[in-house]
Amino acid sequence: MAKKHGRFTPAFLLLFLADGPAYGAMLLTRMQTELPYCFSDSAIVYRSLQEMEKNGWVEISWETPETGQPRKWYAITAKGLQALEDYAEDIRRRRENFGYFLSRHKRVVSRHEPLRLMQ
Repeated sequence: MAKKHGRFTPAFLLLFLADGPAYGAMLLTRMQTELPYCFSDSAIVYRSLQEMEKNGWVEISWETPETGQPRKWYAITAKGLQALEDYAEDIRRRRENFGYFLSRHKRVVSRHEPLRLMQ
């Protein structure tokens, strides 16, 4: 599973932005350190943030320090909070399906275990 795919990257970004404004690298670091399995990289995070901005889920502001690079900050909007709720409901439903899959898988594998031992 080396391939990076970020199907739920926007959900996690919105979740972290609900804590307060952040910039892209900060969000990526949180994903890499706080998630049990991070399936996103910087390209996926920044593409997701661009799409979220287009959707009106985040608003941006710029921080221009006297030294160093300007930094683009993201803050969640009311539309973003609604999208976060929509993601939460989708994830709840998927979790139920995954629970079913794992339970069923365990039963199926246990039935086939004697066959594997014979090989």
